[in-house]
Amino acid sequence: MAALPVTGLPAQAASDPLARYHHQRLDWKSCVLGPDDATGKELEQAGARCTDVTVPLDYGVPDGRTITVAISRIRATDTARRVGPLLINGGGPGGQTLGDPPWVSKAMKDVAARYDVVGVDPRFVGRSTPLDCEWPTGSAFRSAGVDRAGFDRVAAFSEDLAQLCRRHEGAVLPFVTTRNTARDMDVVRAALGERRISYLGYSYGSYLGEVYATMFPRRTDRVVLDGVLDPARYGPRLLKGTEKANRRALEGWASWAAARDTTYGLGRTRGAVLAAVDRVQAAAARTPLRLGDYAVDEHVMPLVVFNGLSQDNDAAYGDFAQGMRDLLRAADRQPVTPSPWLAEVLGFELTGTDSHYGSVQSAILCGDAAAPRDPEVYWRDVQRARAKDPLLGAVTYNLSPCTFWDRPRERPTSIRDDLPALLVNATGDPRTTYEGATAVRRMWPSSRLVTLRGADQHAVYGVHGTPCVDATVNAYLATGRLPATDVTCDAPAR
Repeated sequence: MAALPVTGLPAQAASDPLARYHHQRLDWKSCVLGPDDATGKELEQAGARCTDVTVPLDYGVPDGRTITVAISRIRATDTARRVGPLLINGGGPGGQTLGDPPWVSKAMKDVAARYDVVGVDPRFVGRSTPLDCEWPTGSAFRSAGVDRAGFDRVAAFSEDLAQLCRRHEGAVLPFVTTRNTARDMDVVRAALGERRISYLGYSYGSYLGEVYATMFPRRTDRVVLDGVLDPARYGPRLLKGTEKANRRALEGWASWAAARDTTYGLGRTRGAVLAAVDRVQAAAARTPLRLGDYAVDEHVMPLVVFNGLSQDNDAAYGDFAQGMRDLLRAADRQPVTPSPWLAEVLGFELTGTDSHYGSVQSAILCGDAAAPRDPEVYWRDVQRARAKDPLLGAVTYNLSPCTFWDRPRERPTSIRDDLPALLVNATGDPRTTYEGATAVRRMWPSSRLVTLRGADQHAVYGVHGTPCVDATVNAYLATGRLPATDVTCDAPAR
């Protein structure tokens, strides 16, 4: 654990229990950790430097155990018109953000010169003090399967994951929360010597931004939330209600794949492609499908579909279509070596390679809000959801390790009534649904909403490549003035 010198504090810091953190001296250094560090090399090429910020594990005991939060920074070059730091969170929860400043700066175009663009790996993520429950998977999400026996298998699996976290990381689990990540962000702000920060948060990062702006109401400047979570719906059952948007995205992909039947062989109509997906799930429920070293069962196959449905572009659609072709061949009991995209998804779901990601993601979700503890609640919900969408409903309403987790130490944050922020969302976003963005827009009347119409896309600014969206965000970052009204941008025709 990091030690922090207490010397040299300003006199006015005496009454601040966090003074030793707020006034710490940052040691900026190269971001490159070794010859194979692609992220570090990309940061270095963009002119970034990296440092570790020391924060308390438990803000209730600031003189106790400390951990570190890793950050990167590309400094402003237009110092005469410098706005200040723009802190980024790329979502997850549990996603690394330290490597994001280069592509975010590129999306910002000329405006980037006026900001210090700062990537922050939240506590226990990436290069920050690590957390790993030593799971056999990178994700706690599973389908309940097709019957009660399958549901009971997933319940036992979820309980095992919770026990592994208790065993390996029990001492820190109570402190892996969004509220503590927001407190860390404010230490980063102070350690950078800034009175206020601007903020860009994607997906879960939108909720983190909502929490930060509530806990530290006078510390925000320009706030952009992309892929907006409704705080009233945030919690351990994060996927609940997203099956409709995911079904729309699946149908959109199926139409795309049907138009390319000569390439992928999944069917000549949307209905035929969707029937092929259902056939794969039925086959996986009878006997796990063999693809190389992997066995894909009824609990994992729908997660492959989920992983294929967050990006609305030909490359992502093609990867998913190739993966479904592999699964269809496996369902026909042909020997299959999974294509690169599918191999990556199966490695994530079925090995412990990304255990750290799933561990932190669940620790945050379970630590932020309590989940129902009775498995029967989930079983009844799954049965109702399965009647409407057998494939996806059994995922979105299923239980997770949070069912078996210890109670959170703090209540969820009651999000503030208003904030003049810029909200960005695609109408067909299958992860953070458009309804969430409109709910936050109503909650924050002084905010503005940029809608990307006609895209089944998760994360838009700097990702989807829609000039109308990017220009609107950049104008706000440049001037600090929100658009006079909400803005609607149309996705380019395919």
